[in-house]
Amino acid sequence: MITVVVVDDEALVASSLSTLLGLEEDLDVLATLGSGEELLDWWDAGHAADVVVMDLQLGGIDGVETARRLGERTTGTTAAVLIVTSHGRPRQLRQALAAGVPGFIRKTSTAAEFAAGVRTVHAGRRYLDPDLAAAAIGAGESPLTEREAEVLEAAGRGGSVEQIAAQVHLASGTTRNYLSAAMGKTGASTRFEAWRIARERDWL
Repeated sequence: MITVVVVDDEALVASSLSTLLGLEEDLDVLATLGSGEELLDWWDAGHAADVVVMDLQLGGIDGVETARRLGERTTGTTAAVLIVTSHGRPRQLRQALAAGVPGFIRKTSTAAEFAAGVRTVHAGRRYLDPDLAAAAIGAGESPLTEREAEVLEAAGRGGSVEQIAAQVHLASGTTRNYLSAAMGKTGASTRFEAWRIARERDWL
């Protein structure tokens, strides 16, 4: 029996996914949690599961960062992570792989695909959404640094430099420097144009 914990901040999605996985004879869903912080607290309390099925975009720390922190806690028991996302981007896939996450699947996948993903990562193999994997290969390497990409992603949501700086926890001057560098690398004249170009090229 493969034990599973589901983590998603959308309660309906979390409960539905738990129900679907629980219908599989070889899968046992131990808990349904609403955040990365809740998962880490659950784990620290002495609980564990074979596979963590976790949303990429969570209310607090995101799925990739949660997986990274979970990896630091699993010295004795190793959990495989299957990241679930509505809007997967090649950069997110690369980040997940760099964090040691073996599985990345879209929320639009079928129940059979979710179950297959759980079984595959539990067996120690990678399970990657084929369309996303193909896009990541086709996108090539991004010239943006992690910080430039983070700042540019925040700029795409709008707001002043000061507001963007607050979102990424940087000084306004440092944020301007990152935006300027990103604009130069994309050949854009405005930060929003730089964000659009980077998105089109799958650098974000």
